[in-house]
Amino acid sequence: MAKLKVYRTAIGFHDAYVAAPSKKAALAAWGSKADLFARGMAELVEDPALSAAPLAAPGEVVRLSRGTRDEQIAALPKAAAKRARVVEEDDEPAPRAAKRVVRKVVPKPDRGALDKAEAALEAAEVAHAAEADALQARIRKLETEYRALRKVQAARVGELEEARRAADAAYREAVAAASE
Repeated sequence: MAKLKVYRTAIGFHDAYVAAPSKKAALAAWGSKADLFARGMAELVEDPALSAAPLAAPGEVVRLSRGTRDEQIAALPKAAAKRARVVEEDDEPAPRAAKRVVRKVVPKPDRGALDKAEAALEAAEVAHAAEADALQARIRKLETEYRALRKVQAARVGELEEARRAADAAYREAVAAASE
């Protein structure tokens, strides 16, 4: 069995002693995840009087008080004495501090109306785009019909001009034949 060593760390007004084979085992017994030895918060105990109780119960944490109650109270920091305020006869009394104003809790503004307006605007934009697309399609269809009509009219005008030329030629021949 490995030789046991006694380790100590401070826990409030107590020292926690443990007899363990290694620092790692001592940290596990204390339930510490941090390396207290590296931080200077735990140490190896060399004093045989302090080592007796932990060596009697290896692996268990033994808590011993750090001094008496009076020693612990004496170690507390002294409270600073409050100074009395000296008021001279010429001094005016200091104005009292304004009463604390209790602010009413203002509820968070409701976005409902804004969200509804934004949704209506988006729906209108979509509808307007659809109407514009439909109108553009009608315009393209009318342009196609217009071009087809212009072709038919041009062909008809060409036929009528040809008929007029033929009639004019026949008329001129008839006038020329009559004047002879």
